[in-house]
Amino acid sequence: MDKKFLLAAKWILPAWDREPIKDGALLIRDGKIESLGPREELVAQHPGLPVEDLGEALIFPGLINAHTHASMTIFRGLADDLPLMTWLQEYIFPVESHLKGEWVYWGARLAIAEMIRAGVTCFCDMYLFEPWVIRAVEETGLRAALGEGLFDFPSPGYGPLEKGLALTEDLLQSYEKHPRINIIVCPHAVYTCSPETLKKVREIAERHEAIIHIHLSETEDEVQQCLERYGRRPVAHLRELGLLNKSLHIAHAVELTEEEIELLASTGVSVAHCPESNLKLGSGVARIPEMIAAGVKVSLGTDGPASNNDLDLLSEMRTAALIQKGLRRDPTVLPAKEVFRMATEAGARALGFPHCGRLEPGYQADLAALDLETTSLTPVHDPLSLLVYSARAGEVSDLMVEGRWLMREGRILTFDEKETRTQVTLIAEEIQALLRERPTP
Repeated sequence: MDKKFLLAAKWILPAWDREPIKDGALLIRDGKIESLGPREELVAQHPGLPVEDLGEALIFPGLINAHTHASMTIFRGLADDLPLMTWLQEYIFPVESHLKGEWVYWGARLAIAEMIRAGVTCFCDMYLFEPWVIRAVEETGLRAALGEGLFDFPSPGYGPLEKGLALTEDLLQSYEKHPRINIIVCPHAVYTCSPETLKKVREIAERHEAIIHIHLSETEDEVQQCLERYGRRPVAHLRELGLLNKSLHIAHAVELTEEEIELLASTGVSVAHCPESNLKLGSGVARIPEMIAAGVKVSLGTDGPASNNDLDLLSEMRTAALIQKGLRRDPTVLPAKEVFRMATEAGARALGFPHCGRLEPGYQADLAALDLETTSLTPVHDPLSLLVYSARAGEVSDLMVEGRWLMREGRILTFDEKETRTQVTLIAEEIQALLRERPTP
């Protein structure tokens, strides 16, 4: 059935490289954008067509969270202020050995609610019990690139590695034609996956023309460990194994040399920059201006809500810009336009959704609206600058994926947010009981 309507607002920001439209409108048909322009013109061209008017709002392309572990909302605030390896090995991995599919499901629903409220319409997830995350995505209506985390050691989600590889291949086949879900192949890291595992991962990805997503060069310790084990740094290690290509999407990339940056650019690898997580874990600050100058495809992610500790991609844009300006003592470095591109179009392309990340004819109607009747968002001199430097989660009033409202006037429509919070609170009590029983490290 043909569903066609006009969506209007005080401001429309079509894309990072387009001028905002004041008193604008979008013509949406069957979940896609057909045209856009001044409201008066579109209303005159389509008399009698229903108009949904968001009033004093800024409509913008839905944000793309290019790296997270969504269900780790259940671990938010657990064992903070620790080095990455201590945090993982002494707290997260031991508790995750007791992980259940139900925990992952409710944690994913909570994460989706949080991301919707931050204007996120699509996210990339690497975690355990991923079929439960898929269920949450299908039910709630968001768009996502999803993959089961793969390790050399047994996983609570699938057991031995071979079953994890089989699960990944099964998901790739089952969701091949899903309109909102891309299945990706997710080896955790070079320190948790052997060369043999990474070769198997590459073979699966090649068979299915799938994206590979991996943590890489996140810390100095990781680089040193890779040198000690294999005699080469992580980037060179993946090149040796045949993984450096346009299908590779890496998270973090904090510890890179000039030569490695050039290599990532020349091979078409994409990078998910996670500034707040890198800062919180003391990992360092990625060389984003150098990467962009070299031609590396850089997107933006929050990382997991246990190491950030939120999923606010609006805040992440501000942090990404400000940290580079402060470090380099140059206010012109990484301008708002570039950060917005990272959080929209660049992320969509990295995750295999080329018709998302912009509000243009032929693109999916994946969008969000910022409530401008807010003290901290007044006045509006520059809509793009306002979005990057002033907006916060909770100031997003409406969100749509494929022309379907998931949130309207601040109310999530596709699932019960209160029920989700209640379930995660109960899960947190179980986690605390496990921690009390855990031997002291």
